[in-house]
Amino acid sequence: MSQPTGIVEVITGSMFCGKTEELIRRLRRASIARQKVQVFKPVIDERYSFYKVQSHSGMDYEAIPIKSSEELLEKLDPEATVVGVDEAQFFDDGIVDVVNQLAERGLRVIVTGLDTDFRGEPFGCMPFMTAKADKVDKLTAICVVCGEPATRTQRLVGGKPAKYDEPIVVVGAAEMYEARCRHCHRVPKE
Repeated sequence: MSQPTGIVEVITGSMFCGKTEELIRRLRRASIARQKVQVFKPVIDERYSFYKVQSHSGMDYEAIPIKSSEELLEKLDPEATVVGVDEAQFFDDGIVDVVNQLAERGLRVIVTGLDTDFRGEPFGCMPFMTAKADKVDKLTAICVVCGEPATRTQRLVGGKPAKYDEPIVVVGAAEMYEARCRHCHRVPKE
C-alpha cells in the first residue's frame, strides 16, 4: 500500500483578513471527516486564550502552545493526519523544515501567518513557508481608512503610525493594529 500524499497549505495576508477563521474552518471540516487533527500555536500569542487558536471574531479551536519547531515534533500525536500551525511568523526558521517533514510523512499541514510585518517587509519564516507550500491563499482585509482591499498591517503607537525602527514583534490586536491598503499604510523612517 502506498503512503498517503502530504500537502502544505498556507493561509497568509495582513491582520484582520480572516487567516485564523479560515484555518478553523478547514480544521472543523477535517474533524467532521473523522480525521485526527492537532493544532499548534506560538506560546507568545496569549491574546485571547492560551490553549486555543482564536480569530478576532471569536471562533476558536483547541491548540497546544509551543516555544519552538522542535517542540512541535516532540508533542505531535502519532495518530494525527491533519496538523494546524497558527501564527507561523513567530516561530524559529526551523518551522519550515518541520512542516515539510510532516508533509513528506503524508500529513496535511495547514499553516497561517502574516506575510509582512508592520513595516511592510517580509515577516520571519513566511516567505520561505509560502515558497515551499503546495497551496497558498493570500487573503485581504478591508482598509480602515479608505475601504479598499487591505494587504498591510498598520501598527499604531499613541494613535500614530509606528516608526520603522520600532521592534518587529509586538503581539496585539485591534488596540494597536489596523488593516490598511498600500496607499494608506504609513511607516515613518524617523
